Amino acid sequence: MFTGIISGLGRIVQVDALGADAAHGKRLTIEVPPGYLDDVQLGDSIALNGACMTATSLAQAERRFTIDISAESLARTAGLDQPGPVNLEKAMRPNDRLGGHMVSGHVDGIGTVTHFAPVGESWDLRVLAPPALARFVAYKGSITVDGVSLTVNRVADGPDGCELSINLIPHTLEHTTLGKLEAGRRVNLEIDLIARYVERMLSLDNPRG
Repeated sequence: MFTGIISGLGRIVQVDALGADAAHGKRLTIEVPPGYLDDVQLGDSIALNGACMTATSLAQAERRFTIDISAESLARTAGLDQPGPVNLEKAMRPNDRLGGHMVSGHVDGIGTVTHFAPVGESWDLRVLAPPALARFVAYKGSITVDGVSLTVNRVADGPDGCELSINLIPHTLEHTTLGKLEAGRRVNLEIDLIARYVERMLSLDNPRG
């Protein structure tokens, strides 16, 4: 489990194929800030842009670790198939502060940035979520964008999906990769865990919809 509070900015520095065709996944080598791996062990879970991954090797002196990502995960996430910056979060401990919201690290869908512009001291981010996720997005509800726990300020449903608006403060832009977003960029989305269970319970109460 995670909280959506980014604990470090990393960078994918190497991508190696695990096989000869597209059915195989890739091995990613990630470079991290100094000291980030001090409390990490082999097999620990670390979220990359909101996707929960397992540390398969550690090189603390080089400030690097590797993860193996399957072809299935590559097909259902964005930004993990090539070198570039990534948001990092270590798995939550039972005694950690829950500063964001409960996050599983399972990407539910890929959204597309439709608007990203300054408004006063903050920035207005708008993301078009797939139609299948629209019923899980609510005004003042929580959503995870590339692993960052955020609050939805506006929801606009349309034929192509649900456009959600989010206000980003300067601190978030400085300490995550969201400051590098631009219109057309794809982002990983995870819906609120509670909304997922509510939808399931309602569907069982009314199996015919």
